[in-house]
Amino acid sequence: GENFVQEAKSKQEVLGDLNLEWHFVGHIQSNKTQEIANRFSWVHSVDRVKIARRLADQRSSDLPPLNICVQVNLQAEQTKSGVSANEIYNLVEEISAFANVSVRGLMIIPQPESHPVKQRAVFAELRRLLEAINERGYAMDTLSMGMTADMEAAIAEGSTHVRIGTALFGPRPVRQ
Repeated sequence: GENFVQEAKSKQEVLGDLNLEWHFVGHIQSNKTQEIANRFSWVHSVDRVKIARRLADQRSSDLPPLNICVQVNLQAEQTKSGVSANEIYNLVEEISAFANVSVRGLMIIPQPESHPVKQRAVFAELRRLLEAINERGYAMDTLSMGMTADMEAAIAEGSTHVRIGTALFGPRPVRQ
């Protein structure tokens, strides 16, 4: 899993012979969609039709469909990307119509919380949202939720993908 395209490119070149499945989990800028569409198998942070359309249109036809998770912002945080629970149904419907992509699930980065019960509450809400979408005829199977500090709560609520770079590699250096 990578947050930044430039960092991923150098790692992909070095590790290219390992046949790894690459996941993009960072914020997506429009000018990076072509590289993301063709260098990754998964994108966990789609929150706009425009970005999804660009990823679909720019995905090489000789690659399998790009797996997409829609980023949700359940807590209406101004500093985080993601769609609201009210917007999710329309976004999933629109993205599902695009060729070359497959909407596989939902992703969230909740507010930092140290209390496990409060951590679980947000993850449970996202799980219920995925279940409600699937009741409308979709077959999404992915919940991308949880990071190093809250991964146990996320796993307890059904997370299929956790982002634990800090636990593995330590804190990320501050970017200038």
